[in-house]
Amino acid sequence: MRLYRLTTATLFQWKSWVISLFAVGVLPFLLPQISSATENATLLKPAIAQTTWAMALLSAIFWGFFTAAKLGENNARSGVGEYFLTTGVSATRQLMEMWLSLLTFLAPLPLLATAVCILAASPALPAEKSMWVTTNLQYGLLFLLAMAPLSALAMSVASRFGSITGFITSAAVAVYGLYGVGYLKLLANLESNALLKWVWAGSPHYHFADPTERLRYKLGAIDWDKFPLLLAYFGGILLVHAAISRLVFRVRATA
Repeated sequence: MRLYRLTTATLFQWKSWVISLFAVGVLPFLLPQISSATENATLLKPAIAQTTWAMALLSAIFWGFFTAAKLGENNARSGVGEYFLTTGVSATRQLMEMWLSLLTFLAPLPLLATAVCILAASPALPAEKSMWVTTNLQYGLLFLLAMAPLSALAMSVASRFGSITGFITSAAVAVYGLYGVGYLKLLANLESNALLKWVWAGSPHYHFADPTERLRYKLGAIDWDKFPLLLAYFGGILLVHAAISRLVFRVRATA
């Protein structure tokens, strides 16, 4: 795990992770103060919850994917990847160790978001509070399952085509899965286009990992008989991204 330790030390020295922690742990308390939420006390807690998960998503996309892409490019172009290859560390293991190192800094984001929502934005009624805790814990896990594979994809694409391409690729897939599929479904229904419906069905539905709407309207936790299906769905996407990432990833730059 030498590459894991090296990557972890590098990420810690970059200190860019501090911005993400600030965005998720502090901004949810500051941003509602400059909005209309302060005019109605009942809106403050929902505003904090909504802002918290929005900051977590933005941090995962802009910090997580960009950092992953930078790691992938540096590993290939600096000669580090080729050095570890000569010492017996395969390309697959290099990708895995760098990805695990990134997860060391990425995983705290949903954990922090869950903690902020539970400690600072829980409803007053005991029954609603219990459901609120369950909902946030469920979405904390779904968030990580959705974002983690995309960070591996950014890392792999960047190792071959550069960090900007790696970042844009994963960010575009994430934004499309979070918001684009909704517009695609609306367009497909309006035009009754079978091809668009097939594209929608085969698209990554990352909006299932976004708790904003469920928390805003207090829709409650995901039914436990449906939650394993979501885990299996995102687990399947993880396997697909893992296979693609390994095929694309390289440890040395082309001449």
